[in-house]
Amino acid sequence: MAMCGKLHLCLFRCSPILNLCLLVVSCVASSSPGPVPIFSTVGSQAVLPCSWKSDLNVINNPICHIQWQTPASTVFEQRGAQRWEASEFEGRLVVPEDKLDQGDCSLILKDVQYGDVGLYESYVVVDGPRMKQRIFIQSVRLLVHDHKLKQSLSLGDDLILKLHTPKSARVVAQRGNTSSWEEMWVRGEERLEERLEEQEGGDLVLRGLRREDEGTYRVLDAQGLAVSTLKVTVNEVPKIHEAPKIIARQADPVGEGRVNRPSSLGIALLLSCLIVLL
Repeated sequence: MAMCGKLHLCLFRCSPILNLCLLVVSCVASSSPGPVPIFSTVGSQAVLPCSWKSDLNVINNPICHIQWQTPASTVFEQRGAQRWEASEFEGRLVVPEDKLDQGDCSLILKDVQYGDVGLYESYVVVDGPRMKQRIFIQSVRLLVHDHKLKQSLSLGDDLILKLHTPKSARVVAQRGNTSSWEEMWVRGEERLEERLEEQEGGDLVLRGLRREDEGTYRVLDAQGLAVSTLKVTVNEVPKIHEAPKIIARQADPVGEGRVNRPSSLGIALLLSCLIVLL
């Protein structure tokens, strides 16, 4: 409340809307908790939360403009249709304008990279005729880790290697019984693995798995940090046994079509009787 007391000294210089904006946001921000931890994986989308919705219930007119910064510099700023972002975040930052009107100033960070790790702070900037005040809202700590995956496939299957981000630079593998890492793919260079193909979406596929393809595959960024680690198990394909052939025995004809044929023994006995009688 000490901050609120100091702000009363300059309220007469500002318009009523801006005065109320400055007072309410300042008092709420002074009691905000510590940094909110946000976890993300490389190449994913992270949402850094920011909200002054409770304050907008008091103010009828949407306020000021939003600013996001790290301890080192400003990374994003938006005021109405005007927006600005730092070069290292170009094309990856946005605060949806429709949600901003509802009090949601959350920053959407696309294609998260290891270099994005750190502390982020959000501010509301209030402009008046004779003053410009920046009010702290929320701090967020972004933590980034790689993808850890396991996959079990059969001999002859295709292995899809997801790159997760356009900034993935290399794919290496530790296969079979070897302890060394071999380079399979480098962005912008000719493929090193004959069976490795690049899909339309940018991911890779290793055709026709062999027993020696079992092992660990890593996707690395330009700094050599792991974007993903995939452990692959290759299973033997079970043999398909042919079912024994069943030879159907031809049934004896029945009904009117059935003919009783005398056997050879019967014919011999009949001839013997005829000879005796003669």
